[in-house]
Amino acid sequence: MKNIIVAIVLALFFIHSNVNAQSPEQLVRICSSSAGTDATYLKDFQVQLEQSNPDQRPPFGKFSVVLQKNTKYRFTICNSEDSPGKAILQLFDANRLLGSSYNAATGKEYKSFNFPCTKTGVYHIFISFQEGKSGSGCGILSFVKKM
Repeated sequence: MKNIIVAIVLALFFIHSNVNAQSPEQLVRICSSSAGTDATYLKDFQVQLEQSNPDQRPPFGKFSVVLQKNTKYRFTICNSEDSPGKAILQLFDANRLLGSSYNAATGKEYKSFNFPCTKTGVYHIFISFQEGKSGSGCGILSFVKKM
């Protein structure tokens, strides 16, 4: 009898926690719609990162994409509702930072930023969480227009 009660309590706990959790598909849908009506969804980049130790480099997700010259793109970043950390998306060309959803000098966060691509090539997207906190998030690459 005791085992049945424990099983029921555990089942209710897991059902309750799953109802409140945001699925990756929901996060992609919400994030892509927040990119704006003038942007067309192209690709998403999902991360689930653990908190880093103070003596370690914060974890990050790295993705590569090919972007075309004379095209304006939009990069959008979203956190899962239950993430303790705030996601940051950074765009690099080799070792040069081209855009970011977070300005460390001012502490200002941006939901998205536009990138006017002037050179066809491989670009790298890094997604991490401020202060190395844990969390799940989603980055969206959208097409805005040909220039």
